[in-house]
Amino acid sequence: MSLATLERADGAPKQVRPAKPPPSPLLIGGVLGAVAATVVAGWAIDFSLAPVIEQWPMLTMILEEVVHPEWAEITDPSSRLWIAMKETAAIAVIATFVGSLIALGVALLGSKVSAPPAVFRVTKSVMSMIRSLPDMAYALVFVAVVTGPLPGILALTIFNIGIVAKLTAESIDAVDPGPLEALDAAGATRWQRARVAIVPAVLPNYASYVLYVFELNIRASVVLGAVGAGGVGQLIMLYFNRADYARLAAVVIVIFVVVIAIDLLSQFLRRRLV
Repeated sequence: MSLATLERADGAPKQVRPAKPPPSPLLIGGVLGAVAATVVAGWAIDFSLAPVIEQWPMLTMILEEVVHPEWAEITDPSSRLWIAMKETAAIAVIATFVGSLIALGVALLGSKVSAPPAVFRVTKSVMSMIRSLPDMAYALVFVAVVTGPLPGILALTIFNIGIVAKLTAESIDAVDPGPLEALDAAGATRWQRARVAIVPAVLPNYASYVLYVFELNIRASVVLGAVGAGGVGQLIMLYFNRADYARLAAVVIVIFVVVIAIDLLSQFLRRRLV
């Protein structure tokens, strides 16, 4: 009879559940460390919920307006809201197309499989520099130079190059070396290797990355508009500065629905591609 069974009164073996092992010291230490880090961070910034409690009447008044959105903004196709949403979508589409197209070439230069060692190292360094700044920083730079939706397009394009190039370069590094060795044996050039073996192999993953950054661009373009980079973000700041919370709520509802719809569509397409 095994240690996990006991003899019942009728002679049949009775299964006994083994004792649950105690939590590991590493898990306990990690939880305690996370709690301690949170407490220290809150103490460092003097975190307190007192301002929220003190301003509760004002917050309640704002929430009363928010829960009664201006539905006319949503139902009217010619409203300022839908004009801004079209601009936001255009910014995301243009930035995704241009940025992802450039990123494919950068990824080929940033992989040790498809580029010479010197080019690979320089490109990797440049890609790291591009990713070191957030899209908001690029938007602030371009807003100081140009106006309209162009700052948002340029900021998101650079942001997309950094993300898509990095992910695609990692996919290139994982390409099956067999076809590449066969092409090298046949005397193929680097361009021919990339066109015949590398790009077709990474194309499904590349398409998935493009859809992913398109989702990010829809969300990011809303935020970039708040600093004057075009799109629905400018409308959000306008209604917020006017304290027009009913119209602001309508904008938030439309953004929420559009982002969820694009997210679901993108997930469906990525499952088909990869």
